[in-house]
Amino acid sequence: MMAWAVHLFTASGAVIGVWCLVAIHRGDYRGAFFGMLLAVVIDAVDGPLARLARVKEVLPQFDGTKLDDIVDYLNFVVVPLVLIHQADLFPASVLIWIVPFPLLTSAYRFCHISAKTPDHFFTGFPSYWNILAFYYFVGRSPLWFNAIFTLFAAVMVLVPIRYIYPGRTRTLRPLTIGLGILWSAALLIILWQLPDPSPSLVAWSLLYPIYYTALSFVLHWRFLSEGRRTPLEQR
Repeated sequence: MMAWAVHLFTASGAVIGVWCLVAIHRGDYRGAFFGMLLAVVIDAVDGPLARLARVKEVLPQFDGTKLDDIVDYLNFVVVPLVLIHQADLFPASVLIWIVPFPLLTSAYRFCHISAKTPDHFFTGFPSYWNILAFYYFVGRSPLWFNAIFTLFAAVMVLVPIRYIYPGRTRTLRPLTIGLGILWSAALLIILWQLPDPSPSLVAWSLLYPIYYTALSFVLHWRFLSEGRRTPLEQR
């Protein structure tokens, strides 16, 4: 019973994703971002719950990983890109042809067997389009910058750099989780302040994504310096 409850909890993320799409359609971008943040919380919690409930042993006929990927693709890729489109966060002249790039590269990465490594890293930029959409929106960055950075990030989805899995990568895991909680609190405050969030708080909140990226690159460099190969190179 507990195993089915965990799967239902994971599936509830899809309901949140549809609610976000409805909010975007209504122009309620703050509500959509609150929904996306809630989806992140569900995604962060359902994994430990699944391991606690031993869902793979109790329900071997049900693929919880596939369910998780479906929900994540909706919430981390489709929903934020729809928001980017509806909120006109790209120049109008390039909006229609840039949006498909992250949709396609992320779809490829989600389906690749190397998307997550056995030692708990993501391979390629982990399709955090929800985070990019958030900072494009609250940071009021130039539209041309948003477009160029999105294309760059879409390419990085395909580049086999190892990015940390915040809740599972062992190196500095307590620090990563602790900073992640503080960062989430900062995002909540920023969302509450919309439509005029504190520019200084937005700037300070960027320290966590910078920390995440820097730690990922350092660990990837250490991985390569030890003579090991990425999952794509091993095939």
